[in-house]
Amino acid sequence: MGGIIALVVVLILLVMILLSCIKIVPQAHAYVVERLGAYQQTWSVGLHIKVPFIDKVAKRVVLKEQVVDFAPQPVITKDNVTMRIDTVVFFQITDPKLFAYGVENPIMAIENLTATTLRNIIGEMELDQTLTSREVINTKMRASLDIATDPWGIKVNRVELKNIIPPAAIQDAMEKQMKAERERREAILRAEGEKKSTVLVAEGKKESAILEAEAEKQSAILRAEAQKEKMIREAEGEAEAIFKVQQATADGIKMIREAGADESVLKIKSLEAFEKAADGKATKIIIPSEIQGLAGLAASVREVWNEH
Repeated sequence: MGGIIALVVVLILLVMILLSCIKIVPQAHAYVVERLGAYQQTWSVGLHIKVPFIDKVAKRVVLKEQVVDFAPQPVITKDNVTMRIDTVVFFQITDPKLFAYGVENPIMAIENLTATTLRNIIGEMELDQTLTSREVINTKMRASLDIATDPWGIKVNRVELKNIIPPAAIQDAMEKQMKAERERREAILRAEGEKKSTVLVAEGKKESAILEAEAEKQSAILRAEAQKEKMIREAEGEAEAIFKVQQATADGIKMIREAGADESVLKIKSLEAFEKAADGKATKIIIPSEIQGLAGLAASVREVWNEH
């Protein structure tokens, strides 16, 4: 009975050992395997089996991009201004073996390397240049860190300056300068607004004056055309009246002729018609062709008078 129990225990231990030798590497991970204390191989994603009691997983490495936010570091600019800058480093492990054996504490090493590189770069720049050249500083730091961390199996993708904290006195001066700049811009915008308003008012007055002049011009043209039309109508009316008077006179003379009147009577009637036409308000008098010579007309009138 004791032998059976021992056999069962041994079988259970063997199963446990076999199960412990089966390893599954998840996505975006890598396992560094050692055999008898020496580097054996690097396992990538998938199922792997190690030799019991001989192989062991020395380090589990994350291959995804990682972010490390370092505490603010004191730096001194070229013009001897001390400020504090905190940085954010984005890195990725590209060689698990180098990462496992290249440096004892990779994160601490990156932090110290970042602080040293930052001091070197800022030390060559003045304060104003430091505050306005973040992109330049980021690029220089990324290039320097990427070269320095390459033997550790680490690739630095980018470096960002999170905060630049100058001394309190300089911060106060900068705030006053920014306030003055805002006030200056506000004054410029206000002046430009007033200028535009004045221009718009002047253009409005100009447009109004142009419209008034145009309206007056059209009104004068219309008045002149109305006056012209009135004079034409009056002249046509007077001409028509004269024509009707002459037509009536001509009709009367025609009737007298048809009645057998002699030449003297006809001249007297023509003279009477002419006298009536002359007494009118017409400014133009058309003399009929029958009235020829005033002397002959007067002699005819006297002869007719003496006969009666």
